Amino acid sequence: MNWETVLVRWANSWVGVNYVYDWAILFRAQYLWYVMMLAIAGFLFAAFLPRFENSKRKNIFLFFHAFFGAVLARFVFTEFIRFFWPRQRPFEILGGIVRLMEHNGGGAFPSGHASLAFAIATAVYFYYPKTGILFFLAAFSIGFGRVATGLHWPSDILGGAVVGIISAWTLAFLIKKFQYK
Repeated sequence: MNWETVLVRWANSWVGVNYVYDWAILFRAQYLWYVMMLAIAGFLFAAFLPRFENSKRKNIFLFFHAFFGAVLARFVFTEFIRFFWPRQRPFEILGGIVRLMEHNGGGAFPSGHASLAFAIATAVYFYYPKTGILFFLAAFSIGFGRVATGLHWPSDILGGAVVGIISAWTLAFLIKKFQYK
């Protein structure tokens, strides 16, 4: 048994234990990224409140950086990689995986959810490092949920993290390059 199989089986052993665990895992796997997007929208909303007038430009840049970084990571780079590297999901290969949600097979590498979440976390980190750490914890939590539900291998999450971080980093470079021209 390889290390990924061991980790998927261990994480999936938490599924089906009780209702609270199942709810927490499902929330991480499927809904936490919505909370991250709402938080990013909160930065944009705060930009237009008088109290945050001095950080208006910063928050607007953060919103667009996070949004376009997530789109670039999830819908451009991830889909490009999946086209050339099709990979089955753990629930397709391993027997005995307890599933909390239905999902189509294939297209496991890299994780689209992880790429999106890590792109957002990286963008937030560039503008607000301490808050960015919370976003990174949320991104790791999403990754754990995706592994626990048998939708992804740990390397899918790591690949998604790399894609997301590189996407946001590339946008940060472009923003900085063209911001002062």
